[in-house]
Amino acid sequence: MPTQTSAAPSLGKQLFDMTWPMLFGILSMMSFQLVDSAFIGQLGVLPLAAQGFTLPIQMIIIGIQVGLGIATTAIIARALGAERVRYAKQLGGLVIIIGSVGIAIICLLLWLFRYLLLALLSAPEDVYASIDAYWPYWLISAWVGAVLYFYYSLCRANGNTMLPGLMMIFTSVLNMLLDPLFIFTFGLGLEGAAMATIVAFGIGLLVVTPKVMKNHWLSLDWNDLNVYKSVLEIAHIMGPAMISQLLPPISSMLATKLIAGFGTAAVAAWALGSRFEFFVIVPVLALTMSMPPMIGRLLGAKKLVEVRQLISIASRFVILSQLVIAVLAFMGASSLAQLLSGEESVANILSWHLMLVPISLGALGLCMVMVSVSNAIGRSYTALTISALRLFAFFLPCIWLGSEIGGLQGVFVGVLVGNLLAGLCAWVVCQKALRRVEAETQAN
Repeated sequence: MPTQTSAAPSLGKQLFDMTWPMLFGILSMMSFQLVDSAFIGQLGVLPLAAQGFTLPIQMIIIGIQVGLGIATTAIIARALGAERVRYAKQLGGLVIIIGSVGIAIICLLLWLFRYLLLALLSAPEDVYASIDAYWPYWLISAWVGAVLYFYYSLCRANGNTMLPGLMMIFTSVLNMLLDPLFIFTFGLGLEGAAMATIVAFGIGLLVVTPKVMKNHWLSLDWNDLNVYKSVLEIAHIMGPAMISQLLPPISSMLATKLIAGFGTAAVAAWALGSRFEFFVIVPVLALTMSMPPMIGRLLGAKKLVEVRQLISIASRFVILSQLVIAVLAFMGASSLAQLLSGEESVANILSWHLMLVPISLGALGLCMVMVSVSNAIGRSYTALTISALRLFAFFLPCIWLGSEIGGLQGVFVGVLVGNLLAGLCAWVVCQKALRRVEAETQAN
């Protein structure tokens, strides 16, 4: 018992040290994307439309790269925890090769079938010329960004979040500085935005790759590696994690369609409220990136008590921090709504959103943490189940039922109830999976 109490503060400090670099990295990436969109918005309707039709396709690439990143972190961290250092290095090399070649093939297929994809998205013909000019550079930027992300995943798997965190800030700031230069000064327009991203991410790769090689975090010597078995192990986690990444955009589209029935002001308020939620939930996103390598190492070393303690520390932080934000949002809902929107009709709706929805963000954060934990312990299908249940068994049914009973205010109550139920369900499902993993680990 004394060892458990003394371990908790140490774990808490480790978790903090791993999380804060990712927190600032994520915030910088969000800032760069907002600035990027603002610059493109100055180019006119067609460039904006081209970017708009590119975003759903971009979600596919991001879903694949995040899925592989999750698998990388989980498997390599567990190998390191079990002191299988050579195997961890070989997995690192395998991930970089699979990721680089795989994303390159996907980008090529997206280019070859671009007209079919645009037709499926009901894109007007006048946007095709902009897409033809923009996509070659955008696809290259997507590939470079994906490869850089895989290197970040290797760093995190080896317990280093400082390097990816700092590099996310560096590449984001660099991109923001290069954007006006390429878009306006060089007169390259929309293609210039993609070129700026290529340069920023390319420089990021030139910095990160030598550091990864210097630390010997990857190896291409696979003589004693069962490549087929290793690829299957990666795919086992990657597949469900990838699908899990693609579910929220689908859910978001369905929710927006429901909100649209209440008018333009409701859609605008919903968009602003969602953006507020995303910003306040950023610490949870950072946690979901920093926790898996710690859990993987502890699990690999069979330190099951510490795994439980780490989950407990993270869960308490998420619930308490989001509760504080909810209280502040409730008290200042009217003023904050007026600040975010000058339109009275939008501000009135938004104030309801800010009073009700943040109450449930602790439960939503807990759900996100449980998804991350499930992936980290190798239960990727449990993670997918939690994600699917959150969106399609709780969130969407609850907001629909809320809209039927209480109109637009009922929608916000529905979000609140849906998130609370999802958080409770995620905790129960993850704990069950954790008990199974503990039983299997002790049996071995």
